[in-house]
Amino acid sequence: MPDSPPGRFWLPAPPGNPELAAFLEMLEEAVLLVDNDRAVHYANPAAGELAHRLAADPADPDNPEPLVALLPDEVFAAAAEERWSGDVRDEGSGVVFALRRYPWIIDHTPAHLWLLRDVTEARHRQDELRRRHGELQQAYARLASAQEQLLQQEKMASIGQLAAGIAHEINNPIGYVHSNLVSLRDYTSGLLELIHAYERALAPKLDEATLAAISDVRARVDFDFVSTDLPELINESREGLERVRRIVQDLKDFSHAGREAGWRRVDLHKGLESTLNIVWNDLKYKARIERRLGPLPLVECHPSEINQVFMNLLLNAGHAIGERGTITLASGHDAARDEVWISVCDSGPGIDADTLPRIFDPFFTTKPVGTGTGLGLSISYGIVKKHGGRIEVANSAEGGAIFTVVLPVHQPVRVGD
Repeated sequence: MPDSPPGRFWLPAPPGNPELAAFLEMLEEAVLLVDNDRAVHYANPAAGELAHRLAADPADPDNPEPLVALLPDEVFAAAAEERWSGDVRDEGSGVVFALRRYPWIIDHTPAHLWLLRDVTEARHRQDELRRRHGELQQAYARLASAQEQLLQQEKMASIGQLAAGIAHEINNPIGYVHSNLVSLRDYTSGLLELIHAYERALAPKLDEATLAAISDVRARVDFDFVSTDLPELINESREGLERVRRIVQDLKDFSHAGREAGWRRVDLHKGLESTLNIVWNDLKYKARIERRLGPLPLVECHPSEINQVFMNLLLNAGHAIGERGTITLASGHDAARDEVWISVCDSGPGIDADTLPRIFDPFFTTKPVGTGTGLGLSISYGIVKKHGGRIEVANSAEGGAIFTVVLPVHQPVRVGD
């Protein structure tokens, strides 16, 4: 048998099998034959090289203990006939080894044949691949979310254009109908005044038959009732048109159509009320609105985007309420922090603890399949973040969930529109 090369240790293979000895000596994997007491009965040259690399004492490079120390204790306690494989790390060098254990017999006594291979680079590559795969998954999720948000924003822009067109078309007939009702009210008032004047002037000069005939016609047309009800009908019609006019104006304010785009200083209360009017048909049968609004300064923002946030929060509050409940709107101004806040609180069951951390995740929804996209709160979160603000969510002490939108009064850094 050749002499041991410098810096290597090796022990002879079991006698009687020179082919096995030659094979083990050619292996690039380190081979150790170890008994249950961790005594080394054989080590091939590759094991000697590993021991030299891991030697803690440069004066004793052929000590096999660094390799033996890597062998897991629990494997020695396992049944002798079991195979085992796994990875171990040498804490001193950071080298990762792939280990394989095979059952062996030494002098009729169970032993362990160990194969060790340095897989540090391979594991690093695997870790890098896993890391990059995770980054790709995150990038894909962000891309999917951005695409959905873009689609949602395009949809909102289309709705805004549609609302602006409808508002323009409705405003025209509303304008002349409203003007006509004003004229009709004045004409009716004048005609009724003229009729009463004729009645006062002619009554003493008419004979009894004529007065009886006039009285009969007066009773038949219910002139007394008509003369009092007609002005009220005209006033109610004017009030209805004013209501339609306000709704149209709210549509225009909500979509912010026909005005200069970009950052503007606006009254958030006005935007909140406009949005509330737009979604009121979805809320009026199940919710009572309670307002606890404090004075707010004008806030620099994209009004249509903030109105979209209000719309999502109001609709979610309505969906959280069962048959009948209350939606509380509150606001305030923190002058020290140059911030304003507006909160929407519902009287529903609240949000469970498992759901709270995921409430703003894209595509996450607690609604039944087909009734929610899971994008409303995610888009709202992105809009508020774009404005340098934040959305806070919690369960209120009275029950139900409370969403609070916090926005800076001024924009110190203008993010691209």
